[in-house]
Amino acid sequence: MSFGYQVLGFGSISNRAGFTTTGGTITTSGSDIIHTFTSSGTFAVAGTVPDNHPFEFLIVAGGGSGGAGTGGGGGAGGLRTSFGSTSGGGASAESDMTNISAGNYTVTIGAGGALAVQGTSTPNAGADSSFNSITSAGGGFGGATNPNTDGGGDGGSGGGGAKYTAGNITAGSGTSGQGFAGGAGTQGSGGGGGGGAAQVGRSFDQGRAGGNGLAVSISGSSTSYAGGGGGASSGADSAGGSGGGGSGTSQGTAGAGSANTGGGGGAYWYYNGGSSGAGGSGVVVIRYTSA
Repeated sequence: MSFGYQVLGFGSISNRAGFTTTGGTITTSGSDIIHTFTSSGTFAVAGTVPDNHPFEFLIVAGGGSGGAGTGGGGGAGGLRTSFGSTSGGGASAESDMTNISAGNYTVTIGAGGALAVQGTSTPNAGADSSFNSITSAGGGFGGATNPNTDGGGDGGSGGGGAKYTAGNITAGSGTSGQGFAGGAGTQGSGGGGGGGAAQVGRSFDQGRAGGNGLAVSISGSSTSYAGGGGGASSGADSAGGSGGGGSGTSQGTAGAGSANTGGGGGAYWYYNGGSSGAGGSGVVVIRYTSA
């Protein structure tokens, strides 16, 4: 018997596997039950869970913000999943969780890094997301020259490098099994894109776009997560990576990473009063069969 795909909302759901689960927004896809958390909460299990019953997961951390002042794009939040064949950083999908029994499990959704204002504040890394024994690392901040951050930050995916001195050109590194490095900035030119879950951020010389995120169908439809933010240039805007990456800009305010994707924020060039884009918050999805 198929349940079909439907939105059940908040509350609890009983199933033929003999236990009850609550927490987040509950949907179904066929005989599978899906809990999606867009804010921190509790995944609660009541009743008897069969031994080694598999729980599939997607855990995406908050993205880093882009840099202001010839900055690099923010790195995407780390992405870890057991659904499908691929996880973040080009790694194979992880093993399903088989250690869940009756009890309460804290779900933490990482916030995106706060934006940076040119000449006033530095960019910020995203915060970690976690569930059960799995933690995904927040995305690295994009490099900036004003105030100086000495290059892109390391994280789930790394932030792009900024302009000017050799120290600022360096991009941040990604975390193995979670995301890729940012792209390098170019001295005298501009910043590189932030890394994404599925692709390295582009260097300034390669077009400074953010690295693409990874498409995962754990929610019942294919959705991309954890794209890197675009780097800054004086000439034109730059694209954020698929999966919520914010666009880089030559003036005004750069694009923010999309909420609940872990996308990195875009970077900002040089104009008075301009700012980078904030990183996007993370998400946790838990899926299991009720058969």
